[in-house]
Amino acid sequence: MLLIDDDGSKRTLPAFEALALARERGLDLVEVAPTAVPPVCRILDYGKFKYEQAKKERDAHKHQKQAALREVRFKPKIGQHDIDVKKRVVEGLLAGGDKVKVSVMFRGREITHPEIGRELLLGISAKLKDVAIVERQPAMEGRFMNMYLAPVPAKQEPKVKTPRAPKPAAQGAADGAPPDTAIAAAFQAAEQGPAAE
Repeated sequence: MLLIDDDGSKRTLPAFEALALARERGLDLVEVAPTAVPPVCRILDYGKFKYEQAKKERDAHKHQKQAALREVRFKPKIGQHDIDVKKRVVEGLLAGGDKVKVSVMFRGREITHPEIGRELLLGISAKLKDVAIVERQPAMEGRFMNMYLAPVPAKQEPKVKTPRAPKPAAQGAADGAPPDTAIAAAFQAAEQGPAAE
């Protein structure tokens, strides 16, 4: 088997010698590539190796932002000022990258007028059209009318293409210097016209 030592050196040893060497150093013998010919093993501290792997995974997850679903509730008899305050709350959640479930909760006989809740939700989506996309239109679910909003994806600015400067070889050919490529020679010959026989 091919053995990678704890200092990084490689050598070929039988399995029992590699195991004895690992035990002598107080480390573990780990099979890294069992399907390779010959199989590859490594001498290392397996507990430390597993700990470092778990730490790398935790760090990778720490930097990822998971979009959470947040909820903001309204009632059909809400005042205009309260609508404006809750609209700003929804804007803040969307700016933070979260999706927002906007709900209207009906109590008692209010459920007989779902059009009030629909108008309220559509009005909110119209006010937030610059910062939100309606993922799901208002729909009744039990005594709630729900609408789902997602943040507008950030637009990437298109890259500005700069024109290339002419190659120095082409400028030299125009000045009467001999062309350095076959294509340049062909163009120069075409510009001079047919040769006199």
